[in-house]
Amino acid sequence: MKRIMNNPADFVDESLRGILRAHADELAAAGGNLRAVVRADAPVEGKVAIVTGGGYGHVPLFLGYVGAGLCDGCAVGNVFTSPSCETIMDATRAVNAGRGVLYLFGNYMGDQMNFEMAADFLAGEGIETEIIRAADDVASAPAEARSERRGIAGILFAYKVAGALAQRGYSLQEVAELTRRACGQIASYGVSFSSCQLPEASAPIFEISDEDMELGMGIHGEKGVKRCAMMSARELAEFIVPKLTADLDIKSGDRAAILVNGLGATSREELYILYEQAAALLDAAQVSLVKSFVGEYVTSMEMAGASISLFKLDEVFESLLDDPMHTPFIRS
Repeated sequence: MKRIMNNPADFVDESLRGILRAHADELAAAGGNLRAVVRADAPVEGKVAIVTGGGYGHVPLFLGYVGAGLCDGCAVGNVFTSPSCETIMDATRAVNAGRGVLYLFGNYMGDQMNFEMAADFLAGEGIETEIIRAADDVASAPAEARSERRGIAGILFAYKVAGALAQRGYSLQEVAELTRRACGQIASYGVSFSSCQLPEASAPIFEISDEDMELGMGIHGEKGVKRCAMMSARELAEFIVPKLTADLDIKSGDRAAILVNGLGATSREELYILYEQAAALLDAAQVSLVKSFVGEYVTSMEMAGASISLFKLDEVFESLLDDPMHTPFIRS
C-alpha cells in the first residue's frame, strides 16, 4: 500500500514529531517523552486533570482531544497498541495540578491493565486517580453486559462531559461520578466498507469485496457481527438508529446529541448524507437533536466506513455540551 512515510518502524514517532512541531503553541512532549503528549500550558492550576490514551492510528483520537475543555494529556502507543505504563505515568505527572487525575480511555484489556498499573504506582507518589473506561459499542456486547463493550466514537461525549466538569472546577469524585453516568447514556454502532493496513504489514487486516460491508466493525479491524451486501444511506440509518434508541430507551419527547463519525476514508459529503437520514428518523420519532457532530472524530487509519453515536441528554449533560472546547483538531 502507498503511504507517505520513511521507515515503517518510525511511523508513529515521525508523525508525532510533525504534530508537536505544527502545534508547538498548544502541545508538548512531557519530560521529553515523545509518546506523552500534554497541553503546552500543563499543569493547569485549580482543576482536575484528565489523561487519556491508546494506540496510534485513530487521530484525532486520542491525542487530538488534548486541549482546553477536554483532556490535559495523552499516552500514545504504537499503531493499535496500548501505551506503556511509563508513558502514562509521564503524562500524569506533567498534568497533575494537585486536585487528582481522571483516566478516561476506551474499554480494551491492554489499556485497562497499563492505566491501572500506572494508577497503583502513582498512588505511592500521592497522586489520586479515578479510572473510567468508555464502552459504547452496542455491537460488541448486549445491554446486560455493557461493561464488556468496546469503546468507539461515543467517547467524544465522555471527553466533553469530563472536560467541561473539570474546567468548571468540580472535584475529582464529582467529575468521575457524572462522567460514569454519562457513559451509561451513550451508544454507538459502526460499519466498515474496507479494511486498513498497518504501516509495517504487507497486507490489509482483512479482505472484503466492493459489493459487501461489515456490520458492527471495531476500530482495530475486529470482526463485525455480520457481513452483508452494501446498503444505501437510508438503509444504514434505518438499521443503526433503532438499535441505538432501543439500547438507550430513547422515546418520544427525549433530547439527544448525535455524532456521525468517519473512519478515515469516507468523505464528509457521505457522512452528511448519513446524518440527514438519521436525523430524519429521529425527527419522525419526535426525538429532539440538540447537538450534532459530523466528521472524523475517531478514525481507523485509512478504513472506509462510519459510525453513529447517540447521547441521551438531561439538563446537566445538555448544559455541559455547550461549554467551549479547543484543541488543534477539535473546537467549538
